[in-house]
Amino acid sequence: MEINLNKLKSEKTIQELLEFGIINIDKPAGMTSFDVSDYVRKTLKLRKTSHFGTLDPMVTGVLPIALNRACKLTGFFLGEDKEYIGVMRIHEDVSVEKIEEAIKKGFIGKIIQMPPVKSRVKRQEREREIKKFEILKKEDRNISFIVECQGGTYIRKLVHDLGEEMGIGAHMIALRRIRAGIFKEKESVSQQEFERAVEEYERQKAEPLASSSENSQTKGDESELRKMIIPAEIVSEVYGIVKIKKEHLGKILHGSPLNNNFLEGKEKFEKGKIVSVFFEERFIGMYKVVNEGERFAKPEFILQPMNQN
Repeated sequence: MEINLNKLKSEKTIQELLEFGIINIDKPAGMTSFDVSDYVRKTLKLRKTSHFGTLDPMVTGVLPIALNRACKLTGFFLGEDKEYIGVMRIHEDVSVEKIEEAIKKGFIGKIIQMPPVKSRVKRQEREREIKKFEILKKEDRNISFIVECQGGTYIRKLVHDLGEEMGIGAHMIALRRIRAGIFKEKESVSQQEFERAVEEYERQKAEPLASSSENSQTKGDESELRKMIIPAEIVSEVYGIVKIKKEHLGKILHGSPLNNNFLEGKEKFEKGKIVSVFFEERFIGMYKVVNEGERFAKPEFILQPMNQN
């Protein structure tokens, strides 16, 4: 079961996209993730924005920014796998083979990682999964690498720990995120592209009226900004889709749990799973499966119609 996001996007107004959308920004160096999120909020004159996963100021790359009510989905995206390319500098020269041997021995699969001292989270050991850690190139003591890992993994700490394990020391000198869950580098937009799209959208054109010497003000071109905004319904590509019957829509929008008879079909999701709920192509909310008697799931977030806000 899939939602046709292209069709959904084409049918929404630009205001609807801004109210419940996501922009995949290519974060520049020198800005914090919060800086980028706040910059998007102020530039688009929105009530609220939030980012899907912190990047250090020096790190560049994929940083999805949720717009307005899409901020409620932030927690549902944060744990998704990430992918990075970077450069580490080893403090003593060793062969690529020795580095690869150390990676294979202790830095692939499930690892235990302690957050760095400067991190904002509690410093306690956490299990993280490294799905890929490969050396791409060696130039003197600079080693290019690619890592695919569980969300919440600290790549700078990974590099440091690798250097410690080899007894030579290592530190990260460059890092770029090329994927954050379903959001990819090739689909991201630069700060400059974003600025141009917003300027074009907000630009007022003065056009003379045929029957008057006065000028009328018409809105600028929204096409480039529209292209950049991803409907937040894309969450359905991460969490399974459940569709509901029309006659139960009112109850559901008022917070009722989902009973089995509310559903279009019989669902077999395991207890504890998160699902995305739709009525036809309309997003209703995120629910946790409970499978208790006739009760199928309870609401985690319900998207109320805009005219009820």
